[in-house]
This record gives sequence, C-alpha cells and structure tokens, in this order.
Amino acid sequence: MNGARPGAGTPPSPALATLVDTLRARHGDAVEAVLFYGSCLRSGDLFDGLVDLYLIVDGYRHLYGAGLRAAANRLLPPNVYYIEIPVDGRVLRAKYAVLSKADLRRGTRRWFHSYLWGRFTQPIALAWARDDRVRQEVMDSLSAAVRTFLERVLPRLPAAGTVRELWQRGLALSYAAELRAESSGRAAELTDAALDYYVSVTRAAAPGLRWPLHIEGSGGQARYRADIPGRARLLARLAWPLRRLQGKLLSVLRLLKALFTFDGGLDYIAWKLERHSGQKVEIPDRVRRWPLIFVWGLFWRLYRRGIFR
Repeated sequence: MNGARPGAGTPPSPALATLVDTLRARHGDAVEAVLFYGSCLRSGDLFDGLVDLYLIVDGYRHLYGAGLRAAANRLLPPNVYYIEIPVDGRVLRAKYAVLSKADLRRGTRRWFHSYLWGRFTQPIALAWARDDRVRQEVMDSLSAAVRTFLERVLPRLPAAGTVRELWQRGLALSYAAELRAESSGRAAELTDAALDYYVSVTRAAAPGLRWPLHIEGSGGQARYRADIPGRARLLARLAWPLRRLQGKLLSVLRLLKALFTFDGGLDYIAWKLERHSGQKVEIPDRVRRWPLIFVWGLFWRLYRRGIFR
C-alpha cells in the first residue's frame, strides 16, 4: 500500500522509548516489534489513561518456555499484561498484549473473527522493530488487515456512499462482534478523528481487493462505489451474525484469562468498564476470592446494566 498506512510511525517520545526499553528488557530477545495504538496515540498524551501496546514475538515458547502461559497465548491469543513505570517523576501506565508474528499474519489475513483485522485497520504506530525485515513483515500484516476489513464489511454495506460511512458502519460491525463497554457512537468518533487516514488507506487498498472498489474525492467528500456480487452479499449476511456469536464468547473467555495473566486483573477490568461506560463497577469480595465460580454472575449483572454490549 502506498500513502498513509497503519504502522507508518509516530513522533519520537522519550516516555514511549523508556516504556519500550523496559518491556524489551523484561521479555528479552523474543520481542521482534512493538506496536502503539489506542487513545493515548490519538491524544498524544501518554499519561492520559493507559498506553496500549502490542508486543510481537517470534514464538510463545521462546518467550515463556513450555508452560501454561505459552499454551494460553497459543490457544486464545493474545495474553494481556499490565505495567507501571516511573518517568520523570510521573507514573506511566500501560497495557500490552503479546502476539506472535505468525498469529499477527494469520489474524490479519485469515481469521474469521474481526478481533485483529478490525483493530489493526485503525491508526497504529510501529514504535520499535528489531530490523528492517521484521519492520516490513509487520507493515505487510497491517496493510493486509485493511484489505481483509474491506472485503469482509463491503458486502454488508450499500453499493455506494461516503468513505466516512463505509468506515463508521464497518467499525460498528466489528465492535458489535465483541462485548464492548464503549458507547454506540464510538465507531463514528474513531472515524472522524482520523478521516483523512481512512480515506488514504481505502484508496491504497482498493487495487488489491477481490472486487472493484472505486474511490473519488477527498476528506469528508470522498465517496466509494463497490461492485459486490450477490453471492458475496448473501455469505456476508450469514457470516456477521456468526461473528457476533463467536465474538461474545471469545470476549468472555479473554476477560477470564485476564484474571490470571497479570496481578490486579479484576481491577483492570473494572477500570476499563468504568472508563468507557461512565458507570461505577464494584468487584464483590466473593468474586475476588473465587473468580471462576462467581465472576459469571458479575458479568451477567453488568450485561443487564448495559455496561457490556
């Protein structure tokens, strides 16, 4: 892809460099690349909330050895961890997900569910890469995520419209395929925050799609026209309800896994839900003492309150 693309880079940040160096020291030479995404990338303030990172590793056994963490990361990627470090008298907080380079490649090209190809279409900075070969491999996977996203969402959208509508509706489809705490307008907020980026990556990806996609105009006036065959539209109408069902289950399993992959997992989950929903989330003592038994009732109550969607 030419033009704007995921992973193209980010302005240098001493705080981000310190965080990357800390994680590389913690996990050794298994780390091949570090991706930076999320709200702190959009705002430019690394101390506003949690810094969201992906650690791309060459293999789970190389990172963890032969054990449960390696098996969990392989069976249900990614594993998620939390870290705090002091930087210039302030506390920098980060959440980082561990993903193998092989899973990055598969997840952006072949996964049925949108967990990775939905996320990696959004603006992402390649904060560090081991060498030029790794950099190119990661960039190729991020570009593939855009193509996969467009090929999966276009059959569920009108044949023509604005590029802004394409991404708003496409991201909304991806969000609906998970348990999310964000408001229903989140997809629109993400699209409007980086509309020029989305127009650029759509234009760059169009020649490589399996169906003709025509882009005209720029910015908020950019429009698309897609020639999608009827069979593809029928398959997409069947596929997206399955993605929603699969995604809800996977979201619950990933939340449960987060309870055991880092200290304070329950508090992190509560913080994240409160931040996005605006509602207070209390963790009962019995859930803290016996999470596998009582967390199901907590999740159900939060779902009934509308905190999960």
